[in-house]
Amino acid sequence: MTEILWTRPEGPSHATFVFAHGAGAGMDSNFMERFATAAAANGLSVARFEFDYMAKRRVTGKKAPPPRADKLVGEYQRAVQMVAEQSEGAILIGGKSMGCRVAAMLAGSGSVPKRVTGIVCLGYPFHPSGKPEPENWRLQPLQEAKRPVLVLQGDRDQFGSQSELAEVTLPEHVSLTYLEDGNHDLAPRGASPATWDGNIKQAAEAAATFALSLTPA
Repeated sequence: MTEILWTRPEGPSHATFVFAHGAGAGMDSNFMERFATAAAANGLSVARFEFDYMAKRRVTGKKAPPPRADKLVGEYQRAVQMVAEQSEGAILIGGKSMGCRVAAMLAGSGSVPKRVTGIVCLGYPFHPSGKPEPENWRLQPLQEAKRPVLVLQGDRDQFGSQSELAEVTLPEHVSLTYLEDGNHDLAPRGASPATWDGNIKQAAEAAATFALSLTPA
């Protein structure tokens, strides 16, 4: 596992967010950089890391697909342990797409640390892209999470849009915020009055507010 990449606020930190990447892009992708910077501006310390398969891509240049999400839970847990050793106070876990799905799986296990107060999901992959049939929905990690969950979702996300989610009942501990005209990266279309920077700023503000609302388990 790679070392932790920190983005810290200039002032006091409300909490530390362990921020995992999605399936196809690493911890320094444009989205990851943008959100980490916006979150730090809202008082969150952000700790990014890479799963082993992504770290190996940097060495070999070969884009091997990620393992199944459940196979990455142990790696995520080790990252949380590393962050806990380097920080104080409350910890949020989560990530982008696949990263937040893995975090939710960890939160449903019996080994989630007490310092972890909640989960932040940016673009949760509710189903595979283009496959919204009921048998393809990935609700179990959210249902079994033992901490409050905040899902920040583009309202036209191809992995779970607002219109698709209108037909789904989520557990009471899961709250859902939509970003205007956002896709899986929260980015709106060019003709939209919303902007990508604005959506990321709104998502970061929501994550910081969520962090402040939580108390340790």
